[in-house]
Amino acid sequence: MAGGSVNVNGDGDSSRIENMISARKSLKLSLEKSKSIGLALQKSGPRLEEISQRLPSLESAVRPIRVDKDALVAVGGHINRAVGPAAAVLKVFDAVHGLEKSLLSEPRNDLPGYLTVLKRLGEALRFLGDNCGLAIQWLEDIVEYLEDNAVADERYLLNLKKLLKNLRELQNDEEKARLDGGLLEAALDKLEHEFRQLLTENSVPLAMLSPSALADQACIAPSPLPVSVIHKLQALLARLKANHRLEKCISIYVEVRSSNVRASLHALNLDYLEISVAEFNDVQSIEGYIAQWGKHLEFAVKHLFEVEYKLCSEVFEKMGLDVWVGCFSKIAAQAGILAFLQFGKTVTESKKDPIKLLKLLDIFASLNKLRLDFNRLFGGAACVEIQNLTRELIKSVIDGAAEIFWELLVQVELQRQNPPPQDGSVPKLVSFITDYCNKLLGEDYKPILTQVLIIHRSWKRQSFQERLLVTEVLNIMKAVELNLETWIKAYDDPMLSNFFAMNNHWHLYKHLKGTKLGELLGDSWLREHEQYKDYYSTIFLRDSWGKLPGQLSREGLILLSGGRATARDLVKKTLKKFNEVFDEMYTKQSGWVMPERDLREKTCQLIVQAVVPVYRSYMQNYGPLVEQDASSTAKYAKYTVQKLEEMLLCLYRVKPVRHGSLRGRQFSGKFGNGMPDLRRTTSAVV
Repeated sequence: MAGGSVNVNGDGDSSRIENMISARKSLKLSLEKSKSIGLALQKSGPRLEEISQRLPSLESAVRPIRVDKDALVAVGGHINRAVGPAAAVLKVFDAVHGLEKSLLSEPRNDLPGYLTVLKRLGEALRFLGDNCGLAIQWLEDIVEYLEDNAVADERYLLNLKKLLKNLRELQNDEEKARLDGGLLEAALDKLEHEFRQLLTENSVPLAMLSPSALADQACIAPSPLPVSVIHKLQALLARLKANHRLEKCISIYVEVRSSNVRASLHALNLDYLEISVAEFNDVQSIEGYIAQWGKHLEFAVKHLFEVEYKLCSEVFEKMGLDVWVGCFSKIAAQAGILAFLQFGKTVTESKKDPIKLLKLLDIFASLNKLRLDFNRLFGGAACVEIQNLTRELIKSVIDGAAEIFWELLVQVELQRQNPPPQDGSVPKLVSFITDYCNKLLGEDYKPILTQVLIIHRSWKRQSFQERLLVTEVLNIMKAVELNLETWIKAYDDPMLSNFFAMNNHWHLYKHLKGTKLGELLGDSWLREHEQYKDYYSTIFLRDSWGKLPGQLSREGLILLSGGRATARDLVKKTLKKFNEVFDEMYTKQSGWVMPERDLREKTCQLIVQAVVPVYRSYMQNYGPLVEQDASSTAKYAKYTVQKLEEMLLCLYRVKPVRHGSLRGRQFSGKFGNGMPDLRRTTSAVV
């Protein structure tokens, strides 16, 4: 029994163990399945996320299936209408970029071809400008249709709207609307460069031999640009003007051509044009400057500005009259015409010296000679600055010349109160006025002065007759004569008074005989002054050197019977007195001046004839009495006959003048003892 129960129990345990083993296997399988499921779930996660992300697009893709059938049918037509213009725009845009290689090459390699390509670019850009807005509008319409009918996804539509907004802003912004990527601007820059290069290479200054050779170059002018170059410039201008760059072309043209004119004028040495009013009053000779100014101005107008005028009309012919005239006016102004006119103005503003009247007449003559050229070249509205300065200059010249002329008589009369020259010579006033009036009546100045006075009086609504000019000159000469009469009486020394009178009467006769002024004054007037010269010469010689031979009296020697010693004493006494009188007279008159060489030589010969023969005879007869003793010879026989003659022949010579300043040769302010500054008179124009 015991053994049986053991078996029973043994079977039960065995069964439980098997169950446990079975359960363990089951659990193990479950764990493995769970693990497999976990791994499967882990792998499925990203796929689920991907599916989740694709669901909206899938939903959008299938949305049209849910859209109303009519909306789906209409959307195709809307899309086709929008895409057509956009495709055309893109096609043209691609064509624009196809021109890039040609337009980035150098224009001069094939200028006509380059301009043709550039024209095509312009046409393409105009097409783009005209049609881009239309294409954008069509695209905006289709987006609006898609949005209204819920045919497309909202986020997709939002992106489309953003892109179209950027396109619209780009189109409306002029600074950013560069549909060609800046190709047009680059091409236009190349054309401007080519325009400048063509001008520079073909603008050659006129090679001048020297400023003094202008007369020989009267018919020489710079060669105009070759016809082929002009045609190229015109073609460039047309294309640049079409792209709003005409003003830049004008600036380039003015810069190059005005520089060329300045280079042509450089050889003339025009530094004097920059002289200021203050400097002008210290210039040694304004005559030279005025003469140069007239020649240089005529040359510049007729042979430089004339060429530029014609060239402007040819190059800018198709741009219109206002354009090329305005261009020429800028060239003239920058090349130096204003400097020429300002120089003339400076002359009119300098001191109102009488000598300046002739210079003002020279300026007027130069301007009058160029009057027609000025009216033709500078007559346009664009040349208003040149016109105004020219009018101001002419008015200043006429006013200044008329004022100086009518003031001349007053100035001559004012000199009457001044003392005569201490050396008895011809006052600068007399020599100046005689030469001055002679020039005013000459063929060179009389017609000009007459024209100036006619214009000046017409401004005052006064008439002018030529007799007024003649009468005024005669009155001036009468005033000069009255001055001389006053000065003759002003000397305390009668001999110096006669010497002065002789000098001045001869000067008037000699310098006016055979002249216009002499003809006006008449032969009787001239003979009168010649006779006055002879009269005063006779008196001068009689009362001065004519008395010297009387000092060599022989009366005592002829009657003397006291021997050689007594005779020697008398000769010594006579020679001593002669020497004293001679030395005194010679010392005093050695400072006197007789400027006319013929009068001086004749007068000295008369003095020699009056003195030397008598002295020679006396010394031959009585000189040996004092020449035996060396000490007596030096003291009494002081002068040999030859030495005495040499001294007398050297009298009255003009002393060399040392000019301490640049004013030595001009009458600035005063004529020595003469003409004062006109600006100091109450009637002068300041």
